[in-house]
Amino acid sequence: MAKEHAPQPVPDVSTEWSLESLNKAYQQGYMAGLTRLQARCPYPAEVPAAAWHAGWEDGQQQRLLHQRVSA
Repeated sequence: MAKEHAPQPVPDVSTEWSLESLNKAYQQGYMAGLTRLQARCPYPAEVPAAAWHAGWEDGQQQRLLHQRVSA
């Protein structure tokens, strides 16, 4: 009986990322979160977009914390 092999996914350049590119995405999101209530993520690929959103949420939290302390 022959074993069936699952098809191999086609490599997609948009899924390639590095630690440096994820750090950049996070930092951009963080700065957007610090300065804006709403911002649109500039990254279409899922992994860098997740890093950007994590940074944005952290930036928002920091901005809100600063507002409470300053009040």
